[in-house]
Amino acid sequence: MARRPDFPSRVSTSRTDPVRTMTARGSKTTNRAKRVDVRDWLGGIRFSGFMAIMLGLVVLAVFVLVPSIGTYLEQRQRIASLQEAVAVSQKEVDRLEAERDRWTDANYIASQARERLYYVKPGEVVYLVDNDLDESLLPLGRGPVSDKVEKTSVNWMTKALRSVTESGLAQSVAVTDEAANTPEPGEQTDSPTP
Repeated sequence: MARRPDFPSRVSTSRTDPVRTMTARGSKTTNRAKRVDVRDWLGGIRFSGFMAIMLGLVVLAVFVLVPSIGTYLEQRQRIASLQEAVAVSQKEVDRLEAERDRWTDANYIASQARERLYYVKPGEVVYLVDNDLDESLLPLGRGPVSDKVEKTSVNWMTKALRSVTESGLAQSVAVTDEAANTPEPGEQTDSPTP
């Protein structure tokens, strides 16, 4: 195989290369010795027709494969989410089947009728206990009513005036069911009034 001739920029002599002479004498290398001349490195690369064809094939392969890989990853993500949905649905089906099996038991049906519908067997007496909850489970009520009069931080006169002006400037009035069913004075109704 034939060796390429060296370019003139890469040929160096000991007289013109200070780094080589300094390292030959045993002195410390400087920053210039560690630097790489990029022009020399790029000058050694030859661009041939074969290299252009290979580069074109690599670019073509990237353009062809990237959308396919994106589609593949998208489909894998969708499959994973659908498998998770199937697992959740299967748990729900198992729970419903277990409940269906419980409803085939006569004792369970009787207990549910007693608890939910308050059914009793003939001759039984049922006692309903009010406030059978623990004090900690009861909802918090209001505190005791104070005997002292406190000053409010809001001016009630301003709020009342604002309410009156807003109601007078309203564009439409909402009609409630009770107001719609109220007869006009002197109008006859079919049912007696309470």
